[in-house]
Amino acid sequence: MWHDGAWYHSVYMEHTVRIEPSWRTALQSEFGDPYWDDLTAFVRSEYRSRTTYPPPKLVFNAFDQCPFDTVKVVILGQDPYHGAGQAHGLCFSVPEGVRMPPSLQNVYKELADDLGVPAPTSGSLEHWATQGVLLLNATLTVHAGAPGSHRGKGWERFTDAAIKTLADTREHLVFMLWGAYARAKRDLIDTSRHLVLEAAHPSPYSAAGGFFGCRHFSKANAYLALHGAAPIGWA
Repeated sequence: MWHDGAWYHSVYMEHTVRIEPSWRTALQSEFGDPYWDDLTAFVRSEYRSRTTYPPPKLVFNAFDQCPFDTVKVVILGQDPYHGAGQAHGLCFSVPEGVRMPPSLQNVYKELADDLGVPAPTSGSLEHWATQGVLLLNATLTVHAGAPGSHRGKGWERFTDAAIKTLADTREHLVFMLWGAYARAKRDLIDTSRHLVLEAAHPSPYSAAGGFFGCRHFSKANAYLALHGAAPIGWA
C-alpha cells in the first residue's frame, strides 16, 4: 500500500504537477480548477487507505512517455488493470514479463492478422508510446480488484480535456475508439481534422463482434503516411 505522502510527492513538485512539461502547459487550466483539488484529495485518500493502482509515479505515465507535440495516435481505454503488478499507466499494456490480459492478446491477434506479422511476445506497449501513441485510460487510478471504482471522481474530466486539447490544436491525428465507452468520446473530436477509427472492444466478450477485422493498425499508418508523418512500428 502506498502512503499519503508517496502519492503527494509522486504527483507534485513544489506545488507543480509532476507530468511531462508539454502536457503540463497544455493542461494548465485543469490544475487550477476546483475539481482538481477534489480529485487529488480523493486519490490521496485511496492510496493512503487502500491498495490502489498503478504505483503513484506511474499515474501520468501515458503523458510522460508521449509528449504533447509527439502524439500521432490516441488509443483510449477505461480503467487501469486492477490486478497486482499489471497497471503501469498505459492503457491495454502491462509491464515486461507480466502475463498478457485477454484483451491485449486480442489486440495482438488483430495486429498480426492486419499487418501479416508475428504477434508480439511482450505485453508492454512502451515502444508504441515512445513512437507517438498516447495510451490513455479515461480513469487513471483504480482500487485493487474493483474495476470502475474511481470513475466519476474527476479523472474523466481531466482526460476528456486532454483529448479535446489534442483534437482542437493538432492536425491529422488518429483516434482509435474501441468499445462503446471509448466511442462516446467521438463528440470531442473534429472529424474533419482527424481520422477517427471505431470498433468493438477487444475484450473476449466482444472482439468477434467487430474488433477482429477492423484493420486499424494499417489504416492508421496509411493515414499518417498520407499526411507526411512516419508510420508507427506496431510489431
